[in-house]
Amino acid sequence: MENNNYKILVLSDLKKYANSTIKSSVSLAKMIDAEIVLFHVKEHIDILERENQLSSMRTLNEEHKNTKKKINTIVNDISKEYDVKIKGDYAFGKVKEEIEKQLQIHNPDIVVLGQRESAPFKLIGDSITHFMLKKFNGVIMIFSNENTLIPNEKIALGVLNGSTKFLKNELSNDLKTHSKAPIKSFRILNSKNANSPKLNEEKMVEFVFEENANAMATISSYLQKNNISLLCVDRDKNKPNNITNTNISLKEVVRKLNVSLIVSEA
Repeated sequence: MENNNYKILVLSDLKKYANSTIKSSVSLAKMIDAEIVLFHVKEHIDILERENQLSSMRTLNEEHKNTKKKINTIVNDISKEYDVKIKGDYAFGKVKEEIEKQLQIHNPDIVVLGQRESAPFKLIGDSITHFMLKKFNGVIMIFSNENTLIPNEKIALGVLNGSTKFLKNELSNDLKTHSKAPIKSFRILNSKNANSPKLNEEKMVEFVFEENANAMATISSYLQKNNISLLCVDRDKNKPNNITNTNISLKEVVRKLNVSLIVSEA
């Protein structure tokens, strides 16, 4: 495969599931021949919240030292294990401002987020997932904590509600090359898309569900039964926080489907 020079920016909190998220990112990078940058940002207030002025600088310096050491350890261990280069970086400051700076510096094709146990990267009044959907027009990956993609192993690829925007781009062709056959389609039907055409994909298996209060729970069960490791989702062009042609929000998809997601460009 030709080098497409894809760039992946991995946003990590360096907590419990950091290694899982980075390993999944490595798996993706190997499939599409991409560069990886790992970035961690922490609010100053989280570091200095309980410190007095005299000890705050000492605490901040110690936090710099510990953060740098932790990133280097993660990057070096995973790079050595899977023979892939990963650049690690971090910043202390306002989370969203620092992330925006990284988007400008690296101009990534894909931004990777990891799930938290309750809500993805939850912040006061907002979340990083919601923030990225507004600020970043490229592909967003939200990796499941419990279902890590394993580098050098084929994936079981699924698509939600057609995902025609994603399946038409070059990135999807690279992913399909590294996926098991057949691709599984999970379609939610309502009055808006009842007559929409099926995907023009060879040997695709399709499951159809009625849009109702139990649709996501039912799909989650089918994803598990079919061992889907990566689910492709399109953003609705008219409602970017919803999946295509439904009233279901991406936030609900992230919260209720325990599977890694790849969300299309805007």
